[in-house]
Amino acid sequence: MLKRQACIVFLVALSPLNAHGQATQDLPPVTVTAPAPTPIAPKRLPQQPRAETQAKDPSAAVETLSPSAGDLGIAQAANQGFVGPKDVLSQPIYRTGEVLEAVPGLVVTQHSGEGKANQYFLRGFNLDHGTDLALTYDGMPVNMRTHGHGQGYADTNFIIPELLLGLSYRKGPYFAAEGGFSSAGAIHMDAPDKLARNFAQIELGSFGHQRAVAAASTPIGNTANLLVAGEVVRFNGPWERPDDLRKLNGFVRYANGSRDNGFALTAMAYSGQWYATDQVPQRAVDQGLISRYGTLDPTDGGKSDRVSLSGRWAQTDKDGATRVNLYAIKSDLALYNNFTYALDDPANGDQFKQVDRRVILGGAASRTIFGSLGGMKSELTFGTQTRYDSIAVGLFKTAERTVLSTVRDDRVEEFSVGVFGEHTLRWTPWLRTSLGARADLYQATVASNLAANSGSDGQGIVSPKFGLVLGPWSKTEIYLNAGTGFHSNDARGTVTTIDPGSGAAVDRSPFLVRSKGAEIGVRTAPAKGTTSTLSAFILDFDSEIVFVGDAGTTEASRPSRRIGVEYTLHTPLTSWLHFDLDAAYTYARFTTDDPAAPGRYIPGATEGVVSAGLSFEKVWGGWFGGVKVRYFGPRPLIEDNSVRSGKRAPVSARLGYAFADGLTVRLDAYNILNERSNQIDYSYASQLSGEAAPVNDIHSHPTEPRSVRLVLRKDF
Repeated sequence: MLKRQACIVFLVALSPLNAHGQATQDLPPVTVTAPAPTPIAPKRLPQQPRAETQAKDPSAAVETLSPSAGDLGIAQAANQGFVGPKDVLSQPIYRTGEVLEAVPGLVVTQHSGEGKANQYFLRGFNLDHGTDLALTYDGMPVNMRTHGHGQGYADTNFIIPELLLGLSYRKGPYFAAEGGFSSAGAIHMDAPDKLARNFAQIELGSFGHQRAVAAASTPIGNTANLLVAGEVVRFNGPWERPDDLRKLNGFVRYANGSRDNGFALTAMAYSGQWYATDQVPQRAVDQGLISRYGTLDPTDGGKSDRVSLSGRWAQTDKDGATRVNLYAIKSDLALYNNFTYALDDPANGDQFKQVDRRVILGGAASRTIFGSLGGMKSELTFGTQTRYDSIAVGLFKTAERTVLSTVRDDRVEEFSVGVFGEHTLRWTPWLRTSLGARADLYQATVASNLAANSGSDGQGIVSPKFGLVLGPWSKTEIYLNAGTGFHSNDARGTVTTIDPGSGAAVDRSPFLVRSKGAEIGVRTAPAKGTTSTLSAFILDFDSEIVFVGDAGTTEASRPSRRIGVEYTLHTPLTSWLHFDLDAAYTYARFTTDDPAAPGRYIPGATEGVVSAGLSFEKVWGGWFGGVKVRYFGPRPLIEDNSVRSGKRAPVSARLGYAFADGLTVRLDAYNILNERSNQIDYSYASQLSGEAAPVNDIHSHPTEPRSVRLVLRKDF
C-alpha cells in the first residue's frame, strides 16, 4: 500500500535565525521583517552580495511573528533555524535537491535518474521521496499526496538554486502552523523579489554536464519589481546508459511593496526528461553481467512537467500581521522502472509505468496579533490552510516503454482543510512559552477501474503543541517541546479492498496516522561567530511506512519509535578559516512484533550522520574555497538486522577566485577521493533472466566517481 502524503503548510512563524540557529540582533521592536542574517562560515560565496547589503534589501527578508526579534532568542525549539542564501550555495551541489543538506542532519541521495525526486533521510527515517518531510516553495506544497510513485513525492527539480532566498527549517511535530507529514521536519523555501545584482552563469563538467542559468530584475515604478530567470541543463552521468537529462526552468515574479506590506505574483514552468539507471542487484555485478554503472533495463526513465501560479499578500502594522497566499499547480509525471527484472513476467520483464497527472488548488491565511497579557508580551496567531487535488493516477505493465496491460487506473479527488492557533507568552525576560493546536480534516473520493476499489473516505485529527524556553543566560537557552502530528496515507488505500495484481482481499488503511514527539535542547553562542546546539528527541508513529522493493512502492507497517541526539557546531578558527560540524545518531525500532518479518529493526532507518567542513574566503585577494565530508552510516536493510548497508563518506571541495569587476571563476570537485560506495541500498527478492527462482539480494545505486565542474559567473 502506498504511504506518503503531500502536505500544505503555510509558513506563519519563520524565525529570523542564522544558518546555525542564532537569532539576529539588529531589528527594531514590533516588526515581522528580519534582515538576511550575517552568515557564519563555512557556507560563504564571495560572488554573492554581502549580508550588510542584503539587510538593506526588503526583498531579502524572512518573516517572523515575533514582535521582539531584537531579543537573543526567538526560536521555539533547538532544531529550528534559517539558512541564509549565501550559506545554501556555499558548498558544491551535485544535484538541485542537495541544497536541502544545508539543514543539519539531512541527507539527500538519488537511486534513479536525475530527473526523479531525490531520496531523503532525516532523524532516523528513510523518507523515500518525501514522506514526513514537508517541503514548500513560495507557500506552495512540493510534496504530492496520493502520488503514483509514493505518498509525499517531493521533486525539487523545478527550483533554480541560485534564486533561493534561504531555507527555514523546523524539526519535530511541535509547531501549530505545520500540517501533515511534517513530523520529521519541515523546510520552507522562496526566491527574492529583486536581485542585488543581475547575473549569468555557465557550467561545464564531467559526464557531459552542461548548465546555463541567468536572472535579472528591474524596478517598475517606485515600489514594484520584475524578476525573470531561466535555467537549461544537459547531463549524462557516469552510467553506461547515459541519463541524457534535459531540463528547462523558467521563473517570473512581479512584486509590489515589501514582504511585510505588499504583494507578489509568481509564475514558474519546468520540463524534464531522462533515462535512469536504477538500483541493480549485487549478484549481477559480481557475475560480470553488468558493470558497477550498468543497467538491466536501458529503457527505464521518465518525463516530468510542472507549471504553477502563486501569489502572496501581506499587511503589517504595530498591532499585528496578516498573511495570505494562493496557488495553482499543474503537474504531469510518467516513470518507467524495473526493480525485479523477470520475477513476475519472465517473457516480457517486470518494467512498469507509473503515471501521475494532477491539478492542485490551495491557499492559506493567517493573522498574528501583537499584544500583552498582564503586562507580558504576547503573540497570538491563528490561521487556516486548504488544498484540493484532482488526480489521474495509474499503474501499467510495460516492456521497453510499451504498455502491455493496466494494473490499476484511478481518478482521485482529495480535499483537506486545517485550522490552527498558537499563543506565545513571554512571562519574564528568561521564560517564554508557546501553546498551540491544529485540527485537520481530509476527504477523498476514488473512482477506480475496479469497482471494488472505488469509494469515499474521510477523517479528522486534532494535534496539540507545547513549547517552553528558558533563557537566555550567558547567551544560552534551553528548550523543551512536545506535540503530536500526523501523516495522511494514499487515498486509494483507504477504499481498496482487492489487490489489483493478485485479486486477493486486502485490508483498508487508515487515512490519517498519528505521530507523537518530545525534545529537549540547548543552544549557546559563547563568542562572536560561534554557535552550538545539542538536543535529544523521541518520536513515535502509530504506523511506520516501509519500502517494498519488488513493487517499487511503500506500505504501512508496525508502530515505531525513534530516540535520537543531534549536535551542531559552527565557529571561526581564524579570521579567514571557518569550521562547521553537524552530527546525529538515531535509535529506530518497531515497537511490536510481526511473525511474517521477525525482528524490530526498521529497514532503511538512518543511524549515524556526520557532516564536517572547513572553508576560507578572501585570502590573497579574492580566493575562496573549502572542503567538506558527509558521512552516511550503515543501516539495517531487513527487520532482523542480518543484512546491512555499507557506509558512505564522499568528500567535495571548491576553489575559486572573485574578481572586482563581478566575474567569478570556480572549480567544484565531487567525491575527490573516488570512494566506491552506494547512494542507496535495498534488500529484496528479484529474478534475473535465466534464473530459475527469485533470489534475495542487495540492490544498490552507486555513488558517482570523481568529477569536476568549472563555473563562470558574471554579476552585472
